[in-house]
Amino acid sequence: MGSEDTYRDVIRQLLASHVKEAPPEPSIETLAICDETGGHYMLVELGWQPPKRIYNVVFHLRFRDGKIWVEQDWTERGVVRDLLEAGVPPEQIELGFQPPEMRPYTELALMSQP
Repeated sequence: MGSEDTYRDVIRQLLASHVKEAPPEPSIETLAICDETGGHYMLVELGWQPPKRIYNVVFHLRFRDGKIWVEQDWTERGVVRDLLEAGVPPEQIELGFQPPEMRPYTELALMSQP
């Protein structure tokens, strides 16, 4: 695998899959947000569960420094697992939600080592 365009396709397919598989709740929408220019991709839930407003960023991926940065992931399965299964190599994924000093010790970082 390789190019940013290929990874963008993977991410768009991943978003579409999550939207399709979202549990049907009449008062909550699940939206895929794609900012192609800025390189941001988000899955968002919004609506109402009285008495409160629902606005959740389920996951947020972005391109930065030639990698896919996972800025947030509240999926049950894990969006990183989905990316890996789609063929994205672990060295192309960065866990932005982890403190920088912890990233070298994550399972993902250990997978990237030869």
